Formats: sequence, C-alpha cells, structure tokens
Amino acid sequence: MPLDQDPIEDEVRGDGEMSFLDHLEELRWHVVRSLCAIVVFTILGFVYVKWVFNEILLAPARADFPTWRALCKLGDLIDNPALCITDIPLELQSRFMTGQFTITIVSALVLGLILSFPYVIWELWRFIRPGLYSKERKNSRGVVGAVTFLFASGISFGYYVITPLMVYVMVNFKISEAIVNQFDITSYVTTVVLLIFGTGLLFQLPVVIYFLSKIGLVTPGFLRKYRKHSVVIILVVAAIITPPDILSQVLITLPLYLLFEISILISARVERKRKREEEEELLREQQSGL
Repeated sequence: MPLDQDPIEDEVRGDGEMSFLDHLEELRWHVVRSLCAIVVFTILGFVYVKWVFNEILLAPARADFPTWRALCKLGDLIDNPALCITDIPLELQSRFMTGQFTITIVSALVLGLILSFPYVIWELWRFIRPGLYSKERKNSRGVVGAVTFLFASGISFGYYVITPLMVYVMVNFKISEAIVNQFDITSYVTTVVLLIFGTGLLFQLPVVIYFLSKIGLVTPGFLRKYRKHSVVIILVVAAIITPPDILSQVLITLPLYLLFEISILISARVERKRKREEEEELLREQQSGL
C-alpha cells in the first residue's frame, strides 16, 4: 500500500463500492462505539454526581463564581460597587418523590454527552470521510477540531455568561413581595442544562453554513439577502432556549448574530474557491483541446 494512501479508503474502495448492507454495518459500529463513549462518561458523571451538582450546576448561583468575581473586579476599577454580587438567595426544593433521583440521572447523562461530544463527532467523521474525494478531504481538514472548538466555546459562553445572569435575574425577579421564589430542582437543572447544551449546539452555525456552501445549497448572496429574516429567526431561537427574560435573550442573540456574519464570510470564501477551481478546470480543458 502506498504511504500516502488512506487505509480507511483502501478498505472501502479497494475492491469496489461497498454494498448498502456493508454501509449499514460500518455505521452500526461507529454508532456502537459512540454510545459506549457516552455510557462511560455518563457512568463517570454518575459516580461524581454530587460534585457535579454542587460544583458545576449550582456554582453559577454562588457569589464566588468566576463571572461574579470578574464583575466585582470590574466594579472596583470603575468605582461601581453595584457590580459586586454578594448574595444570590436561590432556594431549591424537590416536590416529587423521584425528583432528586431523576435529576441525578439527567445530570450524569448530560455530562456524558458533553464530554463524549468530540469523540462522537470524530466517529461520525470517520464514517463520512472515506466517501469523500481526496480534494474534499483536504478541504475539510480540521473539521473535527473546528466543531469541537465551537462546541466548547458555546458551552463556555452558556455556562459562564448566560447561566449566572439568568439565575440572578430569575431569583431576584418578583411581581409581589407576597410571592417567594422557591424553584423546583427539576425546573432549575432542566433550564440550566438546556441553556448550556443548546448554546453549544447553536455555536455550530459556521460549520453548518460551510458544508451547505460546499454543496451549493447556500451562497453568500442568499445569506445577505435574508439577513433581516435571519435576525428574526435568531430572536425566536434565543427565546426558545432561554428563560422569558430580555437579558438572556439579548445575550444569546448577540453572539449568534456575530456567528451568522462570520458564516457569511465563510460562505463567500467557499464560493470564491469553488469559482477559482472551476476556472482552472475550464482552462485545463481548453489547453488540452488545443
């Protein structure tokens, strides 16, 4: 086998095209390995669930959370003591018999999904990659790293920026002093988890636009034409994944719109490269015709 030949590609294309059943068998093993990774990390999360719950899920509701410490330092620099949060009166309760056990399972599963996400993407890419031409594989180099980086960025933004501000606003928001904010543990964990994980997925927008541009379904002209419509869609998505407060929606809308603008630049670059390759191919055909 030549040194520059891909062993996976040789396995797939060495004796011709794979049958449909062969593809299903190959996909099955990628799915099995991905599920095994999720299960392993989920078990790990279940073992350390108390630490995960106290030090990760409840951390944004404490005054010593990094976000609040950073805001307090900023307040000291600009002489604005209002930025220093000294207490967040969060009160949680479990109103269902299986509430705490259910949240234990959910917390462990979400941790398993987040930690195994890079490996799952890598397995998915291993399944797709052999079906690409060498030029397509070359142009898609680093896609697993890009997806992982964007996912980690989204998770970090959701956890360190949106979640603590959302918790602070919801805990302190009252329409009457006669009403005490005592949140159910299921509601709290579900909201935080969906917010963080959803933000991580939404940050994949540039990658999605890149591949849609590669296959010609999306162009930079199309994205620019419907820029105003995209703002409305982003606002709707932000309203779905965030609690019903303006601050959280604005916080998720701004980075999503920035990612949309970056996606336009990515799409424009893909289109320029495709046109350049088409011109080069046309030139080679003309020269070979001579």
